[in-house]
Amino acid sequence: MSDKTESTVPGASGTESPANLAKFRPLRTWPALLLVGLMFVLRFGPEFLPGGLSTYWMLAVFGPLLCCLLLLIWWLVASRATWRERVFGALGVVVALGITLVLVDPTMRGPGTSYLTLPMGMALFGLGAAWRRNDRPVSRTGIALLLALAGFGFSVLLRNEGMTGSYAMSTHWRWSPTAEEVLLAAPKPKAAGKTELADSGKLASALANPEWPGFRGADRAAHARGPQLGTNWTALPPRLLWKVPVGPAWSSFAVAGKLLFTQEQRGPKETVVCYDGETGREVWTQQIEARLDDPLGGPGPRATPTVGNGGLFVTGATGTFQRLNPITGEVVWKQDLTKAAACKVPMWGFAASPLVTGGVVIVYAGGTEGKQVLAFDAASGALRWSAAAGNDSYSSPQINNILGEDLVLMLSNEGLVMLDPASGKERLKYDWKFMNYRALQPLVIGNDTILLPTGMNMGTRAIRVAKANGKLVAEELWTSRSLKPDFSDLVSYQGYAFGVDGGLFTCIDLKTGERKWKGGRYGKGQTLLLEDSGLMLIAAESGQVVLVRADPNEHVEVASFQALEGKTWNHPVVIGDRLYLRNAQEAGSYQLPLAEAKTASTR
Repeated sequence: MSDKTESTVPGASGTESPANLAKFRPLRTWPALLLVGLMFVLRFGPEFLPGGLSTYWMLAVFGPLLCCLLLLIWWLVASRATWRERVFGALGVVVALGITLVLVDPTMRGPGTSYLTLPMGMALFGLGAAWRRNDRPVSRTGIALLLALAGFGFSVLLRNEGMTGSYAMSTHWRWSPTAEEVLLAAPKPKAAGKTELADSGKLASALANPEWPGFRGADRAAHARGPQLGTNWTALPPRLLWKVPVGPAWSSFAVAGKLLFTQEQRGPKETVVCYDGETGREVWTQQIEARLDDPLGGPGPRATPTVGNGGLFVTGATGTFQRLNPITGEVVWKQDLTKAAACKVPMWGFAASPLVTGGVVIVYAGGTEGKQVLAFDAASGALRWSAAAGNDSYSSPQINNILGEDLVLMLSNEGLVMLDPASGKERLKYDWKFMNYRALQPLVIGNDTILLPTGMNMGTRAIRVAKANGKLVAEELWTSRSLKPDFSDLVSYQGYAFGVDGGLFTCIDLKTGERKWKGGRYGKGQTLLLEDSGLMLIAAESGQVVLVRADPNEHVEVASFQALEGKTWNHPVVIGDRLYLRNAQEAGSYQLPLAEAKTASTR
């Protein structure tokens, strides 16, 4: 009998000599298992941290990507695999990922790759190698690659419809139709006849004095005056008046009498739509060949139309800037912002809603050579003036009275600039540089204090404006990280500001910036102040409408109902007792109960 000892390699067929056994050592897999576990923690753990995933989204996105890179380094350097299988395994991962990226739906590229495809495939590669660590090289590497291909390939089955406000992907099965496809395939509804609308005199009066002329109201502060609303929505719930499917967009409504104006994406065409506010039926549409497909926000226009000077002014996501006839939808004049401002389409499209004042219509374009803010003649469309205001912003110009002067305020990556609306002359520039996007409106308190909200953990700053030797100057009052609103705009009421901080609704004291309370999860929803009722109406990201008291002492949610289905980032509008609300797939109108209705019902 031989003195030599035969060693069996677990998981392999037959026996191997000591020399071969040395070649085919079991893989060192504890680093892979550690990295896969860390990837899981980084991906899902931030949801449970203070502020939630929306605050720590960089950990959730870039943490797993780093783990993927470290997994590849482990395989090449520290796995104990043979050099041949290391090369074969690494090349196999690259080829499997490349095949996947060719086959996936286009919406799954970009963020879909970094957020889902790559982490899933690399995690299964590491787990597969650990599972078959004792197999022969061809077997263990082949199984790890097959699992990686399955992980990568799962993305082929999916479609991404953008990210949620907490930076989670909105994935659906690839073969399921989108809401936009359902809308385009449905029979076209009968348009509202002109005889069904108000007579020409009332219509002209409504267009001359629109109840809600554009984005967040006349001063962009999102506060509505009107009758006091009832809050017992259990006994007297809001009554649905109509609901219609719409194309994707993050536009809100402009309202003039019975006419509602908004923008939608309908296939390859950006569409401006006028709806009858009483029935939800289309009055007219105006379309151009343009489409912005954004893997984060989803497709469609971003800006809200503006009614003013007898016209309807519209900013398209790809840069088409138009004046339309608000009664017929006919084009009066048209400009291309990419040419007028010598710029390219921004990452998330042109998002600035037009501002109409004093015979000009003002829009932010983010161009070069002092062409960030443009003012066009409202009647002719000719460029009247341009001004510098930072080269990156998704905010809109707004007009406010500051120390007795009507000034245009524009918030950008550089900070705040104040401009004379007639000439574009710079009256004040307040520097507060921010490398990430700004997509919020400055909030004016009184006539000299301005809140500058900023996302991505920067918080909110209050500045006070004063006059010195005929010039405007500004000083910082406070900067608070207790309110970091990202892209959910703020409202103010009786000395306090309210908005979303990370994932929680929050109240801060306007004197100090200190937090008063924090509570209520509404995603990246938008808030409207119902000033005469002392209430805030929140259009939550889930499509739920919630009434919250504008109370600095505690968070009090008094009523709620599910108004829409689907992700809702669009700003709500309330005119009297009518609520108008839309998102990327449907729009609706509700009649809100009045406080006197409750009194009458108890008699």
